[in-house]
Amino acid sequence: MFLWAYERSALRYAAIRQSLGEPDPFRLKYWEEIRELVSYIVRSTMDKEAASEAIKTEVKKLPEPDQSRFTEVVETELLRLHEGNFVRFRIRTSEFSTWKKKWDS
Repeated sequence: MFLWAYERSALRYAAIRQSLGEPDPFRLKYWEEIRELVSYIVRSTMDKEAASEAIKTEVKKLPEPDQSRFTEVVETELLRLHEGNFVRFRIRTSEFSTWKKKWDS
């Protein structure tokens, strides 16, 4: 019984691991910068226009080849931000709720 359960668990793990794919090296390289910028935008209760300007300002600090991708990643993270994942950006519930109301209006 133990052997059967172990084999089944190993197969499920392999299937899940394969479906997730490899980590994105770009996101790993710039995770702190991405997290800090998304957090700043949310804490500052920025709307889409103000967020776009903040991204443009911050992206200038990066090497030219990475600027476009960084902008894309930050914009994607902001669009995907919801009640189930905002904590990974070290954002409080109250900060997220306030920002979300402004962002969606």
